Parts: sequence; C-alpha cells; structure tokens
Amino acid sequence: MQWFLSLFPWEQAIFASLMLFALTTLGAAFVFFSRGVKPFLLTLMNGAAAGIMIAASFFSLLLPALGYESALPSAVTVTLGFFLGGMFIIGSDLLLSKRKKPSTKFGDEKNALLFLAVTMHNIPEGMAVGVAFAVAGGEHAVLSALLLALGIGIQNFPEGLCVAFPLRAKGLSPMKSFAFSSLSGAVEIPACVLGALAAGFIAGLLPWALAFSAGAMVAVVCSELVPECFSGSKTLASLGLLFGFCLMMLLDVALG
Repeated sequence: MQWFLSLFPWEQAIFASLMLFALTTLGAAFVFFSRGVKPFLLTLMNGAAAGIMIAASFFSLLLPALGYESALPSAVTVTLGFFLGGMFIIGSDLLLSKRKKPSTKFGDEKNALLFLAVTMHNIPEGMAVGVAFAVAGGEHAVLSALLLALGIGIQNFPEGLCVAFPLRAKGLSPMKSFAFSSLSGAVEIPACVLGALAAGFIAGLLPWALAFSAGAMVAVVCSELVPECFSGSKTLASLGLLFGFCLMMLLDVALG
C-alpha cells in the first residue's frame, strides 16, 4: 500500500484504469460461449443488457452528476445534459440511416450506436476516478478513490456483457463482439489519466459529461435494444430487463 501511496496521482490513475478495463474485458469474454445460444436466451440477454444500461444511466451517471457543482443549478445542468445526450443519439441515428453504404465495421448502424453510447458512458466514469485520485490528500482519501475505482470496475463486468451480446445477436462474430466491447472500456484508461492531470478543469465538466452520457444511453436503449428484445417474447424480454436493472442497481447501491 505504501508503494501505491508513493506514486503520482496520474500513475495511481493508470493502475486503477487498467483494473476497469480488465473487468470490462472479462465480461465481454463471455461472448465466446454464445456460439450455440438459443433465441430465447438471446432475448433474455438483450433484455438484461437494456436493464443494465437503464440502471447504469440513473445510478452511475445521473445521481453522481447531481452531486457536482456547476455554474447552473445542478438540476438544470443534469436536465440539459441528459436532453443533449439523447438528441445527439437521435441526430447520429438520422445521419447514419442516410448513409448509402452501410457500416461494415460494426455490421450495421444499430451496432454503431450501441458501441458509441457505451463508450461515451465510460469516458466520464474514467474521468471521475482520475479526479478522485488527484484530489486525494492522504491515505484514507486514496483508499476511497481505490474503492470508487473498484466499484466502477465491478459494474463494468456486466457492461462488458451488455455490449458484446447484443452485437453478437446482430450478426457480428464472437471475436468482433469481444473486441468492440473491450474497446468501449479501453477509453477509461486515457480518461482516468486526463482526470488526474486536469482535475480542476475536468471536475467542472463532469456533471455535463455524466448527464450527456446518460441521455445517450437511454436513447439507444429505447430506440435499439428495447424494440430488438421485445420483438420476440415479451415475457422473456421483461424478465431479462428486470434482472439486468436489479443487478446493476444492486451493484451501484452496494458499491457506490
């Protein structure tokens, strides 16, 4: 522990961000067991992914955003940020749907939107961890920053699943689904370091970034994941959504 305390905040942030990335990758790795998954299980998993993302939007993004100070009242900042995030996804969807040539990298526009939303959600979370290390003034504060990183990291495990399995269900290979899901978590590494190096500036932007990401995630869930999973069995989709929401809520409340 003394060795870790002797490191610069940005060095501590690197180690924490690698843990976040590793847990996202671990969750994504479960997609390799999906080769023979039955349609009803895919419906359950897509529903769970929707529930995880809805819960993460509220407990991991909106609630923390309300705790940061900003020039505007926090409720106004969070509301505006959420709306702008949702509008960003709607605008991106309209632009992607007008492309004459479909995206070959992600398979289709829906995959691209899902990847974009979860990646955006990981950036402010990584920044928040970096800021926590930058402002830590003693052993207890550093330990609190580590616990914050651990809590977000454990939440990243089901988030790795919630990116990889919908991509797999939409036709991508297990390797591509794993790679894109891991990549969505890799952005937390530079975000953590940036948060540690520019804590004062980043802290002012965090409520906007967190709320913006929440709006983007909810928009993707409503436009892509919910219609996808509810096109099959509504009962299974509802069970999956409830399970995913409860799982993420439990992790956030217990570890937040």
